[in-house]
Amino acid sequence: MANRIWKLLTTDIKELYSTEAAEGIGEAGKAAAELAKMFKEQGLDNSNLLLEVLNSPLAQVVGTGLPFVGIAAKLLAVYIEKTQQQPTLAECIFLASQAAYLESFNNLLNENNILLNRIGQTPASEQIKQLIKKIEDFELSDSEAKKTVLCFRDSLLAKEFNQVLLERLQEAGLETDEAKILTERVAANTHRYFIEVWAVSGDAIKHLGQPSFREWQQAQEKYQSIDDYLEEQIASKPKEKVFAEDFTFQDIYVPLKAKPIDKNGKVDRDAEAFDLETWAENLLADENKQDKVMFVEAGPGRGKSVFCRMFADRVRQHLHPVWTPVLIRLRDIPTLQKSFRETLKEAVNAGFASDDDWLTDRNTRYLFLLDGFDELLMEGRSCGGLEQFLKQVGQFQRDCQKNLEMRHRVLITGRTLALQGIERQMPDNLERVEIQVMDDELQQQWLRNWAAQFGAEKTSVLKQFLQHKRCPEQVKSDLAREPLLLYLLAAMHRDEKLKVEDFQGTNSTQAKILIYNQAVNWVLTEQRSKLLNRDLTELETEDLRRILTEAGLCVVQSGGECAPFAMIEERLKADESVKSLLEDAQKRIGDNPLRNALAVFYLQQGSKEGSVEFVHKSFGEFLCAERLKESLEEWTEPGKKGRGFNTKDDDMAWEIYDLLGYGGLTVEIVEYLMGLLTTPASAGESSKFRPVQLFQRLEDFYLRWCEGEFIDMLPESLPQKKLRLLRGQLKTQELGQRQIDIYAGLNVMILLLELHRYGQERDELKDKMVFYPCGKPNAEGKLDDATRLLRIIGYSSCVGTFGFVQTVGIFLNDANLFGANLIGADFFEVDLSGANLSNANLNHATLRYAQLRRTNLSDACCNADLSGADLSSANLSGANLSGANLNGAYLSDAYLSDAYLSGADLSSADLSGAYLSHADLSSADLRGADLRGAYLSSADLSGANLSGSFADVKWNENTNWENVRGLAEAVNVPEALRRHLGIQ
Repeated sequence: MANRIWKLLTTDIKELYSTEAAEGIGEAGKAAAELAKMFKEQGLDNSNLLLEVLNSPLAQVVGTGLPFVGIAAKLLAVYIEKTQQQPTLAECIFLASQAAYLESFNNLLNENNILLNRIGQTPASEQIKQLIKKIEDFELSDSEAKKTVLCFRDSLLAKEFNQVLLERLQEAGLETDEAKILTERVAANTHRYFIEVWAVSGDAIKHLGQPSFREWQQAQEKYQSIDDYLEEQIASKPKEKVFAEDFTFQDIYVPLKAKPIDKNGKVDRDAEAFDLETWAENLLADENKQDKVMFVEAGPGRGKSVFCRMFADRVRQHLHPVWTPVLIRLRDIPTLQKSFRETLKEAVNAGFASDDDWLTDRNTRYLFLLDGFDELLMEGRSCGGLEQFLKQVGQFQRDCQKNLEMRHRVLITGRTLALQGIERQMPDNLERVEIQVMDDELQQQWLRNWAAQFGAEKTSVLKQFLQHKRCPEQVKSDLAREPLLLYLLAAMHRDEKLKVEDFQGTNSTQAKILIYNQAVNWVLTEQRSKLLNRDLTELETEDLRRILTEAGLCVVQSGGECAPFAMIEERLKADESVKSLLEDAQKRIGDNPLRNALAVFYLQQGSKEGSVEFVHKSFGEFLCAERLKESLEEWTEPGKKGRGFNTKDDDMAWEIYDLLGYGGLTVEIVEYLMGLLTTPASAGESSKFRPVQLFQRLEDFYLRWCEGEFIDMLPESLPQKKLRLLRGQLKTQELGQRQIDIYAGLNVMILLLELHRYGQERDELKDKMVFYPCGKPNAEGKLDDATRLLRIIGYSSCVGTFGFVQTVGIFLNDANLFGANLIGADFFEVDLSGANLSNANLNHATLRYAQLRRTNLSDACCNADLSGADLSSANLSGANLSGANLNGAYLSDAYLSDAYLSGADLSSADLSGAYLSHADLSSADLRGADLRGAYLSSADLSGANLSGSFADVKWNENTNWENVRGLAEAVNVPEALRRHLGIQ
């Protein structure tokens, strides 16, 4: 579209060049003259396009610093002055777009001298020159011109310009992917300068209806707000110090690797691990997956939060403004709104998010990085809050994919275990991956980064420590490959606070506890002098640790993220000994010693005013477990006074509500707690852990709780009392009496299940520590209250539809559920491995994808949904599975002697190696079932369906068909099997 304006480049612009020193030419005129000079030097005197400046070496284009915006405005003014004619909309847009595109290109390369040095000296080839010339023939209609004004990057003109620039950059030396990204960035940034061209052109285009100065100012304010946010909130994150160290996250960080998670929530362990950042970048670029939420899962300390801050900055540096990163800690969201769009508006405290239409501006596409779905405040985690939030996120991503005005993307991280019990409610557009522990290559890269900070010699000694033959295998192969624990190991080893001998005789949990325990001591002693002087607190190390354990409990009770300072202070003052210590210290230093004490450890100002939070969530969980351990030990110490309570049952009951009536115990806290309780006492000390007495006292509470004794107390029930305290401390309405009562009971149930498991592993305790959730069987093997657990499951729905499964489900392996009436119960994906469900009634229950390995289901009634369940090595002898759905179930090596499987759906089930002697398989669906190596002696297969359109039953020479009955009456017996068995 070589329109009338461009004649200036071959006629009038030469006047500017020849008279560039003339008075009145102005800055824009001088720039135009400089452009004419460049064109002449490059033999482009007869150019018809401003874009032909790209024919020059790119370093020259950038180096001259030409203000393309001003040049375009000057050319329009000169054109009108010379011709006394008004340019058309298409002509103005054609010129303004080129100027803005070149301005965008100029600015991006100005920020990257390394890149400019790589590609800056190569002039354009004849092929590129001809490609640019072709743009002269591009016809821009008025309707397309209007679309270009609204969103340049989506316009046909952008497509034409991008093709030229892409090939120009590749010719200059960039790889295809690198050139493509840079081209997309130039196009995405063009609108910013296009508005400027439009605004400063003034009278030249007033007949076309240009934006007012105020509109242009508002647009510039938005872009400046984004620039400020990226600099202050994104670029700064990698430069923050690691805990109390002198080095930063970017100094020590190594990229993480991940593996895919399938639609059933299972990690593909056989898949090759891939670079997490590359995976995320590829998903951003994949046009076929714009409806997918990037969902990153991992255990604690695997580097989720650090990945978020590092990847956000990587996007800022290399992908902005194609994508503008917005980093949100989900713990900072006080309240979930009715829609994710409203939640975002509340969460993003920046000028660019202040307008109601900030999410519908086609020229800005955000990448929202939501860190820590497991750290949503209490409201977001209870009563279905998490699943509702994830549904909102999933729908938002679908809306973005469908709506051209909202092409944003979401990446969310969190702990896998937080999803327990809600897998079915999760949206189906999650692209899920799990972060893996460091492999050898990444660990060595991390150690090289460590060496850069502390020298090769110290790092060499650290390597010897990690490779030492006395260093436990779980430390070498697991713990020392997790970023947080590797840092703690390295730092404490550096400061000579950790020796390989310390790990002697420890298991994985005990080794982890040792690291955290030593880390607390290390901070309170070695690092204490760096953080504050004892004069600031007047408290000894033991007193500081006592304060920290209470802080850990408060943080967990407050939702796991931050706790009000007043709550910590109030709880500590309930302990008379601590109260007097704090009062004495305050008299001596004239300041609040508690605030100073909390600054000693890895605590920082919380996201809420007047609150504190641990720098890493794991520290709070460990210290909370330590606080719980102290109370559990005191409950079994005869006559012991503690925390203002004695050990009478009613006082202990209140303390249980006070400690546990807040939410479900997490796997991590329970793991730490049981590890702390069972760790052998130091030499010369007697163990304070009295497992039998503790089990008996907790069991007594559990039975009284099941009867509703504590919630029915007068004049004030224990749940009421805890509710009054929580509402005063947390100023929240999120929990009610029933929720507090449920959590207290379920948490005690969790502790009993753990103690039961502990006792069953020790011969001397097996008969003394047996937990029967539904009551102990009588002499006839009957239960007095077989429906107790079913009632508890129903009661737990007050904290969420699947409240019981979400809270207790992960702890039910090895549980004794003999004879329980669980009709219609929902155990979707629950781990019941090793549990005793013999004689239980599971009719109409949902056990889909449940883990039932080694589970005893003998004589149980199981007309249930067991599709996809893992029943490998389970005992199902005599079980009634008639009509059960076992489609795709894993029954390899299961014991099914005399089992009733009549009419059961066993299609595609894995029955390899299963023992099916005398089993009733009449009318069962065995299409595609795997019977290789199965023992079918005397089994009844009359009416069973063994073949179909999709698959035949599988068998081999190891399948035992001796005395099998009913095969002659079976349906669709494969011909090969007929021949093998001699059936006519």
